[in-house]
Amino acid sequence: MINEGVRDHRGGLASADLILHSLDFSNIVALQKADRWDEAGILLGATGVRLASAGAKCLLICTNTMHMVANTVAQMSGVPLIDMIDETAAALKADSRRKPLVLATRYTMEHGFYADRMKSHGIDVIVPDAAARTDVHDIIFEELCRGEVRPDSRRRLLDICERAQARGVDSVILGCTELSLLVQPNMFCVPGYDSTAIHARAGVRFALASGSMTGSA
Repeated sequence: MINEGVRDHRGGLASADLILHSLDFSNIVALQKADRWDEAGILLGATGVRLASAGAKCLLICTNTMHMVANTVAQMSGVPLIDMIDETAAALKADSRRKPLVLATRYTMEHGFYADRMKSHGIDVIVPDAAARTDVHDIIFEELCRGEVRPDSRRRLLDICERAQARGVDSVILGCTELSLLVQPNMFCVPGYDSTAIHARAGVRFALASGSMTGSA
C-alpha cells in the first residue's frame, strides 16, 4: 500500500524507500499467550534500533496488537513512530465518528490499551460481547493468519456489526491487519475504517514530506 501510494503521487515507476524487518510470528504469538508483553516490547524495540541504524527515519509497527508496546519501541529506537491507533482516531474524528465498534484480536479488544488511546482522542470504543470477541479472535488466528478466507466468517463479522447498532455504534474499525483479507470497510452496516490502509497512508505522507524521498520508513 505504501509503495502504491508513493507511485500514485509521484507517477512512473516511483516507490517508497523502505526498510522492512518481518519477525517470526510464532515467537510473537508465544509471548502474547504467555502475557510476556515486556519481553515482546524489548524484542520489537531491538528491531527498531536495528532499523534506525540501517537508516530508517521513522517506524511503523504493522500490527494493531503490538501497539501495546509502542512506547517501548519508540523509546528504544530513538526515531519517530507513526502510531496506527492515533492515525485511525484522526480518520474517525475527521468524519465526526465518536463511537466505533472495533473488530480485532482479543488482546486489542480486551487489554485496554487501544480503548485508552482512543479515549485520549475523545473516541469511545465499543467491543463485541464475549462470545463475539472469541469468534473474531479465532477467525484471525485460526483462519486468516493461516491463509484461510471463509465466506461464513465474513457473514459472522457483518452480523456482529449489525447487532452492535443497537448499542449506538456509528462506525466500525477493522482493528487487525489481517481482517482486510476477509472484509472491506464498505461491506458493513455503518461506515468502516481499515486501520491498515489508514496507517499506510500515514507512511506515504511521511515518505513524501521532504519531496526528495530521502527519508526511509
